Amino acid sequence: MDVESILQMMTPEVHEGLRAAVEIGRWPDGTRLSVEQRELCMQAVIAWEARHLPPEDRVGHIDRGSKAVGDVCASPSEPEVIRIIRDRGH
Repeated sequence: MDVESILQMMTPEVHEGLRAAVEIGRWPDGTRLSVEQRELCMQAVIAWEARHLPPEDRVGHIDRGSKAVGDVCASPSEPEVIRIIRDRGH
């Protein structure tokens, strides 16, 4: 069976099941996916989503936003400060 046939037979429910398996690394019965199974499921999920979902709903979509005419990006000389706070259980 070729990829085209598989994608045509995939239902939204099968897609969701495969996507969940890839996300948690386990089948619904709790069995771990092998590396090969995870890769194949991920490929199927990505291919199905490319055909059936808008870009913003697909796995891995990064919303880069948009700018109005005249808007300027932040200068590279203005770094963003990030503070890491660790809870030490106190």
